[in-house]
Amino acid sequence: MHHEARKKHWLLRLAGMALLAAALWLAGRLWWGQDLSDQTVRSIREAVTRSAAQCYAVEGVYPSSLEYLEENYGLVLNHDRYYIIYDSFSSNLPPTVEVLEKG
Repeated sequence: MHHEARKKHWLLRLAGMALLAAALWLAGRLWWGQDLSDQTVRSIREAVTRSAAQCYAVEGVYPSSLEYLEENYGLVLNHDRYYIIYDSFSSNLPPTVEVLEKG
């Protein structure tokens, strides 16, 4: 009888360790996924900002639209996955760029 109790105790400990490992794995996946998503958003914002600065250096004005950068400066963006808000207040001031991941 004592042997059966030890076996049951060992199986319960093993199951508990498996559940803990699964929970840690899931938490890590969620954390890393969010971290990568944040990095991608920053990278997109920086790419748009650099393209706008390049346009200013070449043409002497900031572009009035994101489409202009895509057509004339080779900027490639994933509009299916991200909302990219490009707000150009004036041709002599850098634009405001916001990037949001779609739901």
